[in-house]
Amino acid sequence: MPEQTKPIELHYWPTPNGWKVSIMLEELGVPYDLKLVNIGKGEQFEPSFLAISPNNRMPAIVDPEGPDGQPISVFESGAILQYLGRKFGKFYPSDERSRVEVDQWLFWQMGGLGPMAGQAHHFRQYAPEKIEYGINRYTNEVNRLYGVMNKRLADRDYLAGEYSIADMACVGWIKPYKNQGQDLNDFPNLKRWFEAVTARPAVERGLAVAIEARSNLADDKEAQKIMFNQKAR
Repeated sequence: MPEQTKPIELHYWPTPNGWKVSIMLEELGVPYDLKLVNIGKGEQFEPSFLAISPNNRMPAIVDPEGPDGQPISVFESGAILQYLGRKFGKFYPSDERSRVEVDQWLFWQMGGLGPMAGQAHHFRQYAPEKIEYGINRYTNEVNRLYGVMNKRLADRDYLAGEYSIADMACVGWIKPYKNQGQDLNDFPNLKRWFEAVTARPAVERGLAVAIEARSNLADDKEAQKIMFNQKAR
């Protein structure tokens, strides 16, 4: 694994997407500087942040020791995990067959588990009107996705065989399972996996990064105005 002499900048807020990268950096044991982006105060719209994350979403990183020794910024949590995995040669296989296994489950999280769990959170906790159709639609879809993971984990310890960035990507989205209307006891293989992954010391540290800054958005109406109902501007 190459030595990282200058800290990687981690632009972050303690959310399931932010946790993916804090966990990876803790697993790698490389130095990083934490740059908090308070999404409840609109700091994700600051020009300095948009310069590295044009989708106004965190996390993002700036690696001062990027390709050819030149700095590089990366946004989108899945792309960050792949970049760090390639650079440091850990938790992301180099052979194609094994890498495809990881990529499948990483993209499954990016395109399915995360968005659907996020919508379940929204309709169950934040929507000003309790819309039964929306609550049922997304709670049931998250339940289906938990079932997919549970079946996948029936005969293996981790999603892609060995512990990888696919597991790091998913664990933060399982952590708030109660807010998604789920019961892990209904998914014994998933529960076993979740307990094993969250028991890893680096995962514990990654989930704890700036956790004191996390607020209850369900009670913060001003933050909800900033975060929800955004339009192009």
